[in-house]
Amino acid sequence: MKKAIKRTFLGMFILGGVIMLSYFIFKTNTKSFSPEDTVTFQQDELILEVFYNRPYKKERQIFGGLVPYGEVWRTGANEATTFTTNKDIYVDGSLLPAGKYTLWTIPMEESWKVIFNSEMYPWGITADEKPSRVPQYDVLTVEVPSKRIDEPVEQFTIDFTTAYDFIQMNFVWDRTLVRVPIKDVEKVEKFS
Repeated sequence: MKKAIKRTFLGMFILGGVIMLSYFIFKTNTKSFSPEDTVTFQQDELILEVFYNRPYKKERQIFGGLVPYGEVWRTGANEATTFTTNKDIYVDGSLLPAGKYTLWTIPMEESWKVIFNSEMYPWGITADEKPSRVPQYDVLTVEVPSKRIDEPVEQFTIDFTTAYDFIQMNFVWDRTLVRVPIKDVEKVEKFS
């Protein structure tokens, strides 16, 4: 009886080790093609942070090709992209409470829908390659224009810039640029 229990525990230990090793190899392999990055923006007391994975163009048609128009995209590769704000903000004029969100987009030819979802998902897609996002947890969806740029950008990039009295969260890849305007709620109310 004791030998059977020992064998069972040994088998479970070995199986657990194989699963962990497989996951590590899988994650390491995918990261080499789409490395992870974290971009942080700080202005006064406001801190915005995006964690995402950065796929390469590799001579592919990106939007309307690899990333179809009109379908939910995980906004990067590998894990679901996350967006964190330590303060309430306005995103394109709509309130987004402080917190951590997964960030999803629906690219279209003339505009993009940008979706902030309250759930955390371990991977950006399911086993059948559908987005992991569950729409009932969408907190905010805004639609912003997209712009065609002259020079293609090889690696998907998210960054922050400032313009006038607002912050822009920018998505750029291939020949597409999308700017999402953001304002600190406290600053807007203070100067209103």
